[in-house]
Amino acid sequence: MTWTAVLAISGGAYLFKLVGVMAGNRFARALETVAGLVPAALFSAIIVIMTVADGTSMAFDARLVGVGLAVVAVWRRAPFVVVVLVAMVATALVRLLG
Repeated sequence: MTWTAVLAISGGAYLFKLVGVMAGNRFARALETVAGLVPAALFSAIIVIMTVADGTSMAFDARLVGVGLAVVAVWRRAPFVVVVLVAMVATALVRLLG
């Protein structure tokens, strides 16, 4: 990352903060429904990136199986501890057998 990119990103972040302070609560009601969905979308994106990215390439390995089975466990409304254990065991078994 270059200093130009760091300065541009920092300036953009400051600009967004400034716009938020200047706008105040004018857009709060309109953005309320979207703001509630942003954390889930960001968390999902991070999980996808960590699952299939390996440096600069895509990797479809045991992590994908673990996340897939964790999704099934969440869909079946399993407790969080069970979801994590299902993902860990599935990933470990695929790595052991592969």
